[in-house]
Amino acid sequence: MTQRRTRAEMQEHNRARILAAAKDEFAHRGFREAKIDEIAERAGLTRGAVYSNFPGKRALYFAVLADLAEQASAPSPGAGRTTPEALGSFARAWVGRLPLSTGGPARIDTDLMPEILAEERIRQAFAQLMKLDAILLGLALERLDRGDRLVRVAETALTTLHGATQMAAVAPGFSDPFDIVAVCERLAVLDMDGGWPPAHLPWAPQARPVDEPWSPPPAIDVVRDETVPLTDDGVVTVLGLHRLEAVEEAVRAAPSDTWVTAILVTGDPGELGPLARLVVADVCTCLRQAFPRSAWPRLRVVIDETGGVASAAGVPSVGDATEVAVRVRDAKIVARAEGRGACHAVARPLG
Repeated sequence: MTQRRTRAEMQEHNRARILAAAKDEFAHRGFREAKIDEIAERAGLTRGAVYSNFPGKRALYFAVLADLAEQASAPSPGAGRTTPEALGSFARAWVGRLPLSTGGPARIDTDLMPEILAEERIRQAFAQLMKLDAILLGLALERLDRGDRLVRVAETALTTLHGATQMAAVAPGFSDPFDIVAVCERLAVLDMDGGWPPAHLPWAPQARPVDEPWSPPPAIDVVRDETVPLTDDGVVTVLGLHRLEAVEEAVRAAPSDTWVTAILVTGDPGELGPLARLVVADVCTCLRQAFPRSAWPRLRVVIDETGGVASAAGVPSVGDATEVAVRVRDAKIVARAEGRGACHAVARPLG
């Protein structure tokens, strides 16, 4: 006798059918010409069922691209042991995913940048997600170099690689992948970064001692693509998608042996949540291939589309400007701060 699915299982099943149908529709017609009615028909569902799972066509497009990015495996160029080697390996993994000629099927992501440019709130979220990508890549480079701050080097490398992606979409074969890799390798040795702000940020609030329970739900660290032990001692930051650069304030202020976990939240989880998954997955897939695990940054990233982790941290209402940080010790919250500078305030050694 066939066991009936629960409501949650049926919703997940229907969502998977919609994503598969949308992927086919976007690949066949492109984002602009794709129709929700056609996607519903491909999925064997109603138009209303599509909209009950996704707020609009762009949200569905971002979700399809996010799924593809998370499922993709970058070519493995081997982990680098020096900053030029690692950045070169990262670049090889990146360009290895790009088309080299005009032949082959059309890329499904060709309408991504126009949709990001369509609204200021999306552009702002994307810019901050790129900041987070650069922080992740820069911190990994620093763990190999153990010298200067390398986030600006990472920003320049990502600018080069995203430019290569855009050229591959409009003029496949225009640039030589070996040249792009060589440029990124040379960026690793350039003196581009200045110092970091002083130990005390004048606008940072005071972290206040608290004694609160800490029982977060299971979560995935997208940097490592594995379940993250959120109950471990460390700093947990809850950041809206317009405040992601603040995570570096936590990393720089925290002792070197302290884990920092960034919980990404948004006021628009239906549309901006998948965008966050997509942008971070693009970088983390290549980072895991190009750097030895010992060089992966002591920074975990959790994309909290449901808000469950944020709620456990005492932040039941979230938006894209949210910035809250807590310190966890012995599976309890022992300090917290809210507002601009909260990440720095909580990450500084207590006492």
